[in-house]
Amino acid sequence: MDFDFSPGYGLGTESDFGFAFNDSNFSDRILVVEIVPDSPDSKSNGDGCSSVVDWARKRKRRREEIKKENDADVHMQREEEVLNCNMLDTEDVLAYDNQDEEAVAMAEESPSGIEMTTNHPGDGKASKSTDSTTSMDSATALRVRTIHISSPILAAKSPFFYKLFSNGMRESEQRHITVQIHASEEAALMDLLSFIQGFSLAENVSLLMAADKFEVASCMRHCSRLLCNLPMTCESALLYLDLPSSVLIAEAVLPLTDAAKQFLAERFKDITKFQDEVLNLPLAGIEAVLSNDDLQVASEDAVYDFVLKWARIHYPNLEQRREIFGSNLCRLIRFPYMTCRKLKKVLTCNDFDPELACKDVLEALFFKAEAPYRQRSLAAEGNTSHHRFVERAYKYRPVNVVEFELPRQQCIVYLDLKRGECHNLFPAGRVYSQAFHLGGQGFFLSAHCNMDQQSSFHCFGLFLGMQEKGAVSFAVDYEFSARTKPTEEYVSKYKGNYTFTGGKAVGYRNLFGMPWTAFMAEDSAYFINGILHLRAELTIRQ
Repeated sequence: MDFDFSPGYGLGTESDFGFAFNDSNFSDRILVVEIVPDSPDSKSNGDGCSSVVDWARKRKRRREEIKKENDADVHMQREEEVLNCNMLDTEDVLAYDNQDEEAVAMAEESPSGIEMTTNHPGDGKASKSTDSTTSMDSATALRVRTIHISSPILAAKSPFFYKLFSNGMRESEQRHITVQIHASEEAALMDLLSFIQGFSLAENVSLLMAADKFEVASCMRHCSRLLCNLPMTCESALLYLDLPSSVLIAEAVLPLTDAAKQFLAERFKDITKFQDEVLNLPLAGIEAVLSNDDLQVASEDAVYDFVLKWARIHYPNLEQRREIFGSNLCRLIRFPYMTCRKLKKVLTCNDFDPELACKDVLEALFFKAEAPYRQRSLAAEGNTSHHRFVERAYKYRPVNVVEFELPRQQCIVYLDLKRGECHNLFPAGRVYSQAFHLGGQGFFLSAHCNMDQQSSFHCFGLFLGMQEKGAVSFAVDYEFSARTKPTEEYVSKYKGNYTFTGGKAVGYRNLFGMPWTAFMAEDSAYFINGILHLRAELTIRQ
């Protein structure tokens, strides 16, 4: 059956059935709504972000439990069917198969948190199809409301009601249909029924939740469009991200969920500033934050450490943690921009499935070995699998390092800076590279815009520093080079030697021997396709 999900539905269009709402003359069924007290763990209406986070987690666990229970039930039914087939003749097997299908169909009709009851004629009793996760059947109803409904109208707008009215069983033919809901859902259900009949309603989060539960995509689209125009909060963003229960419903609220992701990504752009809040986010929230290309973070190593910490808090069980890394978290970490030292730790980290860890590390190493143009090409491909090749706006710029042990301890470091990054250095800025190691010591490169001491103009400088680590001293020969046009080969710009101690740096204030304006000019010989390619060679002196 094709359901009507037109955007204009419920806004006074030709599909306006308001005249038939709760009118016995235009109704073929009676909907009996039993209102029971709210459960103790139901979502509160508080404004605090943490209350929604807790609610979202409970709802997520609830859905997972329902899926596992349904899978287990189907598995048990199949096993029982096989056993019985060995003992029964053909007619018995066919009869058993039909009963089994009917039982499965009944289980599928009742969404999470909804109990349906249909009255059998003559016996005065109710036959219930109850969700295994709800205890509403044991609650005493606060009140009962009866509403005259037109089953064709409800079925046309809601897959939930369509299945309820057309499942082919005896219950679908009864005039009285009972739905049991919590007290907090009463107003939203009444609004939803009004919307289905064609009444125009204002935006309402509770209505959106009811539309999600009863699978009324047209109402979700209506609410989504209106809610997108309202100010977003952390609480509402997490609520929206937890809404979709099917592909169809997800499409209906896509603009709203996209807006929620954008809000969370922007709010928590600097995860170091909001570390405690981000650590408390549920999975949907952490996915929105870490998918952000503009995430303000020191390095991808820091992202890896943060994800590891979050996973250990939310998934203390090792098996579950490995599963969530494989299904969700690994795609949030951009392994190609991690340092080789940290990638080695990934291989020995117990939180990862060993096979998955090897796959991710190998992919990262192959990417690092690619030529720069090939790296940019991979990053430009828009598919999801290649998004991890997109470089973030790291505080410390990634470097590629080639290390040698013989005949002397040596490393070659490649640092690429975009024209925009260099432009932002003016008039007195600086940018630092990620740390790299030589002889067990950590070093870094830093690019500066500074004043030439002799000519008193701004210029580009490059420096080499050693990280603070005790009183150890290292005598190092170093050479700075840059790619230049037209050959696009690396050309040496400065050589020197220096005995480093922790926290010291050495370099050249005017690496290219020209003013800043000439260095940044459109015809500059040092920007190739908008990229400044720098290289530093370090050798430990004997």
